[in-house]
Parts: sequence; structure tokens; C-alpha cells
Amino acid sequence: MAVLPVRASSDRGGAGFAWAPLAVASAALAALVALVAGRTADPLAAGAAGVLVLAVGGGLTLWLRELERDGRRPSATPAADADISGAVAASGHFGAVLEAFEDPVLLVTGDEPDDLVGRRLIYANAAARELFRTSRAAGPLVTAVRDPKVLEVVDEALFGSIAGETAYAAGGVQDRVWKASARPLSGAQGQRLALLTLRDETELRRSERTRADFLANASHELRTPLASLTGFIETLRGHARDDAVARDRFLGIMQDQAERMARLIEDLMSLSRIELNEHIPPSGRADLRLTVRDVIDALEPMAADKQVGFESRLPDKPALAWPADRDQIVQVIQNLTENAIKYAPAGSTITVEVLPDVSADEAMAVRRPGAAHLSLLTPDHAEGQRYVALRVADAGRGIEREHLPRLTERFYRVEGQRASERPGTGLGLAIVKHIVNRHRGGLAVESTPGEGAAFTVYLPTSPPEPCKA
Repeated sequence: MAVLPVRASSDRGGAGFAWAPLAVASAALAALVALVAGRTADPLAAGAAGVLVLAVGGGLTLWLRELERDGRRPSATPAADADISGAVAASGHFGAVLEAFEDPVLLVTGDEPDDLVGRRLIYANAAARELFRTSRAAGPLVTAVRDPKVLEVVDEALFGSIAGETAYAAGGVQDRVWKASARPLSGAQGQRLALLTLRDETELRRSERTRADFLANASHELRTPLASLTGFIETLRGHARDDAVARDRFLGIMQDQAERMARLIEDLMSLSRIELNEHIPPSGRADLRLTVRDVIDALEPMAADKQVGFESRLPDKPALAWPADRDQIVQVIQNLTENAIKYAPAGSTITVEVLPDVSADEAMAVRRPGAAHLSLLTPDHAEGQRYVALRVADAGRGIEREHLPRLTERFYRVEGQRASERPGTGLGLAIVKHIVNRHRGGLAVESTPGEGAAFTVYLPTSPPEPCKA
């Protein structure tokens, strides 16, 4: 019997063709089976059957009962399991649906609760065979599934008629996490059947973990200045109330801590706004040559306090990033340059270079022989796409190779940094990465311990529009 798609809302987001639930009520299934078998002419039963035939679970139960009627009821023999597995694969539209289903689907039967070997896999679709690395679509269940929690929910469905679900962590390099759901199905002559489906929730779990880590880190970063402010306020209200020298010193520290909190909150809000619109490409353009000059002019007092100088290597002609959001490009240049100032030793020079009209390979080329190099963000390169590149290099102590992959993580700190070397919020490079990603550009880092680090941003540039006569 053919199983047809119905219009429904997909729980993966959006509307489109989706499949009805894999398990349906046993009473309605009985009405469906009775109708098909010609044992009833009740129009209500016919209506229920017409809807439920669209359900994969109902179709599977119906199909198995048709097998029984033809004398091919599932038995405990491997030959019968293989015969049923082959019949499912060859059962027209229904078999094609199961084989094409992107989630793993398995049909399980069992005889006695105490007979662990008696749990047999009657059918596994292509996704299930790939997940469990088996070419067989039938056989003992334990040859495919060995996780105790998954086997437990299968037993509850088989012998308790209880639907259940659990998490299943697949081994291997990819470390994928699945939600395993077991549902009881109506079998013929007391036969116990269960439908086991798995849904990949790796990205969802990773997002949840990232969000939890982000909240924990943000809370920690805010808690430190808050604790400092609270302590100094209590001191000023106590024995330092009349101590003018201590009061001035404490107020200065409190102002620094309040400014640190303000910067952190502003960076958090900025990162949130950028992520919200990250999927929307910008519509303007920005000349990196002029933008770099503006940023350097604004940061010269900060560099002078650190006794650090600038060396600008700018082209004679405009270097347009197009399309681009100029305010966000300013934020990128400012964050990279401020980082360079923080870690540059006194008396050193920070190099800020703009390279117009380069390929992606030219933009990412290593400038320091022997330096560790890593692409932190790689765009989808269109054929013939040209870029304008920005490179900010310092002469600090550099970054060890093992730290490079995590530099754009929120609040990530390189181990071994002194407290005086951690004046930022830990969000600067994360903001840079998300802005560059919105501009469909790339981000790379190269570093040599003891010689400094260099960050390169390259953004798409479009040819000027032809002038109209």
C-alpha cells in the first residue's frame, strides 16, 4: 500500500512536506486494518483509516498484518527476519519512504522479557544501517544496538506498551548525540513489535552547551567587578569614611571596575546585535584606507601611553570593501588594533597594512617564515572573487600554536597571562569573527612565540559599477 506525504509543519523549522508521526493509536490502527481486510463498511472507520494510512507507523503495522494474512508472519528464525527485511525494501512506496527517511528507523520484535537474545531486528532503513555500520537490515538487535539505555526503552515498548525516549551517544571522531525514541506497535496474534527511531541532536546539544558556557563566563566576568565595587563601598562606609587618601584611591579603583563592567555589557550587546543580523549581508561600502587612518588617529593616545608606535602601509588608491557596513568595519579594525596595543612591548611598532584587490590565497599568505598559521574563518570562495585585506601585526611575545584554534571563542584567555595583560572583555575576537562572517569574508592568524602575532581580515570587493552616459 502506498504511503503519501501530507502537508504539515516540520518540527525542524518551517512548513513543507513532512511525515505523520511514526506511531498511532492501536484502536485506530485496528479500524484501518479491519477496513482494508474488508471486515467493516463503517464510514467513520473508513474515514479514520483514510487518514491513518498516511502514518508510517500505521502503514508499517498494516503491512505486517498483510504479511501475516499471506502466511509470512515474522518468526524467530533469521531466514524469516531476512525475508521480512527484503519485503519491506521491496514494498513499493512504503519501502521507498523508509529507505529515503533521513532519520534511522528500526523495527524490533521480541518474545520473552528474559530472553535478551530474542530481541530481533526485523528491519533497519539505510540511515540506520549507516549509523550502526552494518550491511544487514535484519538480525539480533544487540548486533546493532548495545547501549543499555536504548535497549531499556525498547524493552518498555515491547513488553510494557510504554513509549519512551533516551539519549544515545554514538562513538567515533564526530561524537554525535541522538535522541532514541521507542514506540509500541500493534502486532498480530499477540506479537510484540516496537518502532525505534533516532534523531540527530548533536548541533542542538552543542548549542545548549555553548549557551550555558557563555552564561557562566559572562556571570563570572561580571561577578568580579561587582564584588570589587561592593567591597570598596563597604570600606568607604566604614573605617575609611574619613580617610581622604584612601577614599580617592578607592574611588579611582571603583571607577575602573565600573568602566570594565560597562565595556563588558556593551560588548555583550554588540555581539548579540551582530549575531542577530549575521545572516543579512550589508548593503554599503567602506574604504579600508580611510577607515584605518581614522582608527589610528583615535587610538594614538592609547598607543602613546603604552609607548607604542604605528606603521601604516596603505595604498595610494581607494581599497573598497563592497558590500560593507562601515561602522562594523571600524569595529573590526579597532578591536584588532587595540589587541595589538595591549600585547605590544614598550618601544615596539604595530604594523597596519591594507592590501587591495587580492585573491584569498594572497590574503592568507604567511609573511613570517616559520610562523604558525591558521584560518579562523574561511568564506565560500566564488570563482574569480577578489578581496581587500587588512593585516595588523605586533611585536609581542606571540601565541603558542595550541591556542590558535580557540582565539575567537567568547571569553577565551590564553593560559599564563598575567592579570595586567587581561584588560579586555574577552569578546573582541569573537565580535571580529561574526562581523567578518556577515561580510562573507575570512579571518586568519599567524604567530611566532617571542616575535609577535598578526591577524588578517579579508573582505569581498566588487568592481565599480559602470558609469551611465
